[in-house]
Amino acid sequence: MLITLIAFMMILLSNSAIGQTAADSIKINKYIYCELVGNQKILSYKVTVSIDYGEEKGFFQDTRMRNEQTGKVQTFNSMIDALNYMGNNGWEFVQAYIVTTGQQNVYHWLLKKKRI
Repeated sequence: MLITLIAFMMILLSNSAIGQTAADSIKINKYIYCELVGNQKILSYKVTVSIDYGEEKGFFQDTRMRNEQTGKVQTFNSMIDALNYMGNNGWEFVQAYIVTTGQQNVYHWLLKKKRI
């Protein structure tokens, strides 16, 4: 009797595991993420911000944010100014951390945006 019950339970459990399709197991992330990396300019409180979307880039590729009209490197009054700029473009703040090298702070801010 006990062996029959165990065999019956194994059959039930194996059927439920097979019922899952490959499409069910693949979950598409509903957000895209980016990282802002801010460096304070020398003798100034202004910052330049590089943006990382996780894409492959060349070693010498400049990822600093640029003005859309002039193409020049965008300078922000602070990291909050850069966050407001990104917020106006649909990005949401997730987390921030600072890495200090020597006497300079490098600001790392993670943002997310809903996939369209």
